[in-house]
Amino acid sequence: MDAILAGLSQLGQWHVLIALFAGAISGVIIGAIPGLGPAVAIAVLLPATYAMDPLTALTLLLGIYSGAWYGGAIPAILINTPGTPVNVLTTYDGYPMTLAGQARRALSLAYSSSFVGGIVSVVVLIAMAQPLADIASNFGSAEFAMAALMAMVLVVVAHRGRVLAAAMTLAFGLFLASVGLETAFNTQRFTFGQVWLQGGVPLIPVVLGLFAMSQAFVLLLEDDQAGEPPRLTGRFFQGLAEAFRYPKTLFSSSGFGVFMGILPGVGEFLAQFFSYTLAQKTSKTPDLFGKGAPEGLIASEAANNAVPAAALVPLLALGIPGEALTAMMLSVFMVHNVIPGPELFATRPEFISGLYLSLLAMNVVILIFLLFATRLIVALSRVNTKFIGVVILALTLVGTYTASYNIVHPLMALVFGLIGFILKRHNIPVVPIVLGLVLGPIFEARLRQALGTAAGDMAIFVERPYSAGLLAIMAIAMIGIALANRQRRRRERTAAAGDP
Repeated sequence: MDAILAGLSQLGQWHVLIALFAGAISGVIIGAIPGLGPAVAIAVLLPATYAMDPLTALTLLLGIYSGAWYGGAIPAILINTPGTPVNVLTTYDGYPMTLAGQARRALSLAYSSSFVGGIVSVVVLIAMAQPLADIASNFGSAEFAMAALMAMVLVVVAHRGRVLAAAMTLAFGLFLASVGLETAFNTQRFTFGQVWLQGGVPLIPVVLGLFAMSQAFVLLLEDDQAGEPPRLTGRFFQGLAEAFRYPKTLFSSSGFGVFMGILPGVGEFLAQFFSYTLAQKTSKTPDLFGKGAPEGLIASEAANNAVPAAALVPLLALGIPGEALTAMMLSVFMVHNVIPGPELFATRPEFISGLYLSLLAMNVVILIFLLFATRLIVALSRVNTKFIGVVILALTLVGTYTASYNIVHPLMALVFGLIGFILKRHNIPVVPIVLGLVLGPIFEARLRQALGTAAGDMAIFVERPYSAGLLAIMAIAMIGIALANRQRRRRERTAAAGDP
């Protein structure tokens, strides 16, 4: 009870409330504009959040993170253009409902499903983060090294069909993490005599370049092909309860999203894909999927909105980010010397409670905002994408410079922006680069500590039970992806042999 009261006190501060409303509302709008997405917005705002206190900064960023998945359903349903990449499956059944004159019904289903998924995710975060942190309190350097390594392995494995590309970009991120002054022996690595590289490759220019600046180039070079949305009539309240007519789909999809969110590197798209597939297989009317099935829309939206809060479980309990957005949030923790992990629950219970309550509150704020402002959001989503690209480019350059007042950093952001643009053009994942940059130092430091303790004996990683368990999970994941690739190649050969 004391922790809850302390959390309410934290949430009741005016600057936290402003961040809560600003993040939630702007996240919805950003998600509703095709081509943006939360990664771009969080990357642009990241330098500004360093001047805020941790709870205010994280509330703002999490509001954008959560709100964007809600908002991304709007153009997916109305104009068959997903607002964010994870809303692709929403178009399968949402847009056919719009063509059938059921746009308002489809939006109401999406809103209520997203709300349930978000609340379930927060409840699981509250239930699991503390026990997992208690387990992690028994971790030593070997376990934390293996946890960081497992996160990197799962990031690569999660990119099905692009495993080699993901491994290469992860290796590039690990290389970037090794640049600079190495503290253990005070030696320089890959600095080539350049003083400005001695401090390493900073996270801000990399993030802003790979996510924000590269997307600005995409928006500036591509035509705005989105169609005109239909006119919306009626009240959105009327369809909210319909999602609960399909409780099996609603809650199983939310559970899928939670499970996938907790696993490092998996993310919203796989959660959405698996929950949609399961809903179709267990439905009494599987033939309707892709033609306007309410269950398909529910499965898609409940799953992707259950991921954000669940993704905080490994971050808060272990200090290990599982994807790019939580990696950016980890930097907010580090700037304020708030170290996520087991000790955080003991030393800052009011911060943890405040974070939980803000996550619950932002889902309520987002839902209420959507019910009253959908028509306004639809109008805002028609802003010319080239104008948005220019704004992002300007904000990126200003944000990169003001984060350090070093002219080299905007130039670095420009270089990484070009790299990110090229990678996106060739469908090569950029997320592993950021995770390699963030997880690389964690893995290296913990690996050195573990090997130092064991006098260089690698057996320490299999002799300790938690470390051995993490190694087993990695082995199972790699064997699984190898078998899946083998089956895929076999099917391709069979199909090729069957062609005349």
